[in-house]
Amino acid sequence: MPKFAANLSMLFTELPFLDRFDAAASAGFKGVEFLFPYDYDADDLAARLKANGLTQALFNLPAGNWAAGDRGIAIYPNLTGEFRESVARAVKYAKALNCTQLHCLAGTAPAGADHRAMRKTYVENLAFAARALADEGMTLLIEAINTRDIPNYFLSSTAKAVDVIESVGAPNLRLQYDVYHMQIMEGDLTPTIDKYLPHIAHVQIADTPGRHEPGTGEINFPFIFDHLDRAGYRGWVGCEYKPRASTYDSLGWLRSLKARSD
Repeated sequence: MPKFAANLSMLFTELPFLDRFDAAASAGFKGVEFLFPYDYDADDLAARLKANGLTQALFNLPAGNWAAGDRGIAIYPNLTGEFRESVARAVKYAKALNCTQLHCLAGTAPAGADHRAMRKTYVENLAFAARALADEGMTLLIEAINTRDIPNYFLSSTAKAVDVIESVGAPNLRLQYDVYHMQIMEGDLTPTIDKYLPHIAHVQIADTPGRHEPGTGEINFPFIFDHLDRAGYRGWVGCEYKPRASTYDSLGWLRSLKARSD
């Protein structure tokens, strides 16, 4: 059975953010992830992790003005300085949280944008970030995201993401493979996982349509989980879904999976 991390930006939202660590541990999770830690003191977050025996599996580099609609700044030639500052800030938090993986959101490319210039900037920024993280023994991740939820997102297919990774050529730049996003954009999930497994360092899940918990949509998650085990994937699987009701009620799939594994 894969090892699952609760995404605290989407699960246990019935509770204040800092209390979600306790709830995740009580529900049986050994790891957590979330979008951003920057609104909280790093020592407070670290204390919650330690008190609950949790591993911080992942969080994102700063991604611009999220509330205003930014979804990353790595592709914008005019924001290179801000991007480099964001890397330093993320590394500082990651060290405090003993987190060894950081995800870099690319950004959205409006109509008429110069995609060639954006890709060049993206590759250069990723190379810079990968070097900075390598100095700390950390891995940098990029993720393809569906353009239904985030219109014009720059990176929208697994093949394009891997092409960027190979262009950068940094050994600590890896792929974050999101089953939900890629079911929408390309389907063919398990053959794609097999093809790109050497690049995959983190997996995320949600069912589609709706981005709810496994078992609420069209994806055969028991098959996916068994396939990850057979393929030899040993990284975290982040539960980045929106519960249809309470978080506890949404975890029936996990309780069933654990019962089957016992």
